[in-house]
Amino acid sequence: MTETLHSTPDEIAAMTDRARSVIRLNIEALEALERTVDGALARAVDVIMSRPGYVVVTGMGKSGHIGGKIAATLASTGTNAFFVHPAEMSHGDLGMLRPDVTVLAISNSGESRELRDPLLFCQRNGIPIIAITQRPTSFLGRNAAVCLTMPKVAEACPNGLAPTTSTLMTLALGDALAMVLMDRRGFTALDFGLHHPGGALGMSLQSVREWMGDNAAAPANVALDASFSEVVSAITQGRKGAVAVLNADGTLAGIVTDGDLRRAFQRDVASLKAADIMGANPITVDPDARMSDVVDLLTANKISNLFVVEDGRPTAIVHIAELMQAGYVA
Repeated sequence: MTETLHSTPDEIAAMTDRARSVIRLNIEALEALERTVDGALARAVDVIMSRPGYVVVTGMGKSGHIGGKIAATLASTGTNAFFVHPAEMSHGDLGMLRPDVTVLAISNSGESRELRDPLLFCQRNGIPIIAITQRPTSFLGRNAAVCLTMPKVAEACPNGLAPTTSTLMTLALGDALAMVLMDRRGFTALDFGLHHPGGALGMSLQSVREWMGDNAAAPANVALDASFSEVVSAITQGRKGAVAVLNADGTLAGIVTDGDLRRAFQRDVASLKAADIMGANPITVDPDARMSDVVDLLTANKISNLFVVEDGRPTAIVHIAELMQAGYVA
């Protein structure tokens, strides 16, 4: 149902212009940030890469919300990281700051009261601090081993109070740090998928063997000389729309699909054998192939199913309907 607008055309135009001005301010802030990125980021990367422990991200208020996202991005791209609320650190969670960790502390002003205890603890225990702030001369900036300084730009808030452009720059700088670390670690798409087994990428990078599991059912099969009725019975019982036709030694000779059966009715089915109606040299896949390869084969060849073959013998059948149901195919 379409909502009735109560604003006048002039009001709608004014609100649209205001929204665009906020976006423009954000763009300008990011452009300013890009110009100010320097060797400090590389030094931050070197510090993190030289430390065996986690990156502990902390920040108060909106900086904390952004910090949580940065920690999640770091963790998913090869840099072990987690977020800890600075106020919680002062009430026991400082114990999470082991000697081998690196602290990434975020504060636009650099003077957040809640950060003081964690920063002093790090100084006493030789834990390096990487700061993200607009004020390198602040308490945070002065206590940091590396200070990632953001440019001073106006907030999009008309009162200049609500963090807007500053949080966007913080997020972008955190992403830049994570991506440079990812490059330095040689973190690949396969590694990313292993960190995201429940996501679409992780599923596509899963091997066929993993998809099959330990209890994969062997596909329905018949011998080369099986009668037409035996083929129909095998396809019906297999419930996958296809049956494997096997040589005498159990290796795959061909495939008979529902379509092959329908076409066979144009002939004298009483005399037909499986060898007469099968498709020879069917498309197959190795159990160590990626599920993305399976999807590509099915879609590129416009087929509904294919066999998983190991040592020449079919061990499973993959049907595109199953993949769609499981989320492998959009």
